[in-house]
Amino acid sequence: MTQGYTGTNHSSAPEHDMVMKGRRLLDITGVKQIESFDSEEFLLDTVMGFLNIRGQNLQMKNLDVERGLVSIKGKIYEIIYLDEHHGDKAKGFFSKLFK
Repeated sequence: MTQGYTGTNHSSAPEHDMVMKGRRLLDITGVKQIESFDSEEFLLDTVMGFLNIRGQNLQMKNLDVERGLVSIKGKIYEIIYLDEHHGDKAKGFFSKLFK
């Protein structure tokens, strides 16, 4: 084993990845919690900010809270991060949620 390796330590910084298979299955890692979901929209809190997934007939296929893994199946139309670059859109989205 080599000493002095300065690469990313997977245990110190949680990873966030997405793998989409044919617009029908989406695997997401680095999910801290699921804020809300229904058959047309999922709102996830990830280690890289809020993630909004929109589509049709969306269902949670798998949830592994310990590993931060969520699998969503259905027809996926849009994946967007709601962060400081989309501040107004994020505020609008949250105001819709809590009306």
